[in-house]
Amino acid sequence: QVQLVESGGGLVQPGGSLRLSCAGSGIIFSKNVMSWYHQAPGKQRELVAVIFTDGATYYADSVKGRFTISRDNAKNAVYLQMNNLKPEDTAVYYCNVKGTIWGQGTQVAVSS
Repeated sequence: QVQLVESGGGLVQPGGSLRLSCAGSGIIFSKNVMSWYHQAPGKQRELVAVIFTDGATYYADSVKGRFTISRDNAKNAVYLQMNNLKPEDTAVYYCNVKGTIWGQGTQVAVSS
């Protein structure tokens, strides 16, 4: 059974940083496309960043230049480094694999 567990969310002031982690079991992250999504209150879940099996990355325009997705194959983990956070980044952040497998999410709140 595949399980994804996100961590690292919290409350941060605008301009601050957070690093989200996604740990997995039952699946090898390096052999799969891994993604981060977020869902703000009352809105649809949106793609934030993707890391492909060859290490290439993709970012939504709203986070380009501020967020970095990375993967640690030895730890079977994926990370999302979020810098220069803005209030509009407030959302629950989810790790995803294969398009259909989700973690439970971790809450990020950006507020002064």
